[in-house]
Amino acid sequence: MQLEEVGCSFEIGNWEFETRSWKLENRNWQMETIRSATQVSSFQFPVSKLREAFLAGRIDANTLQLKDQVVSINRVTKVVKGGKNLSFSALVVVGDGAGHVGYGSGKAREVPMAIRKGIEAAKKALVKVNITSTSIPHAVLGKYGAGQVLLKPASEGTGVIAGGTVRAVVEAAGIQNVLTKSLGTTNPHNVVKATMDALLRLRDAGEVAATRGKTPEEL
Repeated sequence: MQLEEVGCSFEIGNWEFETRSWKLENRNWQMETIRSATQVSSFQFPVSKLREAFLAGRIDANTLQLKDQVVSINRVTKVVKGGKNLSFSALVVVGDGAGHVGYGSGKAREVPMAIRKGIEAAKKALVKVNITSTSIPHAVLGKYGAGQVLLKPASEGTGVIAGGTVRAVVEAAGIQNVLTKSLGTTNPHNVVKATMDALLRLRDAGEVAATRGKTPEEL
């Protein structure tokens, strides 16, 4: 077996970080540690501040009026020495209908507990997406694994033209008029993640103008 070292660096504000990772060949095992964390002026950065920096960018679910929707519930089985352990996994989407949406999955022996775990996981994964008053600013294609989801803006009164899985995500985000098409796999997990990928690719006029060095009026 071969142990591969993978390093990466990132910035949070004026702080620079470097991580060091090890990946075991043909295994999904990965260990990551903070190798060094220094300020631009070489001032030592406390590692305890790293968690605070990440939490500062997280959306506080307690300040939003979130609604949850269960996308799918599956019964899963784990074979053990004494037989089989039955449990349930739930995929849940939460959103406030104003541009904040997140998804999560939970697993437990009982369905209500699995849903509750999924809701808690979704609240920790909330993101802000760029939407217009009732639709999306432009067409976009989201991908995840074998799933692809195409979103197109629609005029007022069109409604949400989408299947159950995509509909749950776009309605949770607050999109009222949109045309969608799900391509590839129908696995709910992949479809939800592909839809979230599409929503995160949305850009408003201000962001596009900034990348081109122009003002929104010049576009």
